Amino acid sequence: MSITSSLSENGAELTISIVGRFDASSLEHFRRSFESPDAGNVTKYKVDLAGTVHLDSSALGMLLVLRDHAGGDKADITIINCSPEVKKIFTISSFEQLFKIQ
Repeated sequence: MSITSSLSENGAELTISIVGRFDASSLEHFRRSFESPDAGNVTKYKVDLAGTVHLDSSALGMLLVLRDHAGGDKADITIINCSPEVKKIFTISSFEQLFKIQ
């Protein structure tokens, strides 16, 4: 499992990329990716799941933690590069109502 984050040049957008398993073992790394001091001016988030091979219910919970951190209903979070299987999980969980999913 690898989680990396990168800020846009203006510091307003944070992209979090997850490679491998996205599960309970990812909690601390995922939280640190968006709670870092460098992310103080972020208004827009992207979660890139292109390299994600497994996602479980704890990962869904972590995405909800990110949503709360980013402003709840006002959060601007896009989940990108989802596999068809992951999109199906998001649909069943009604996550498309909480996040932009591409």
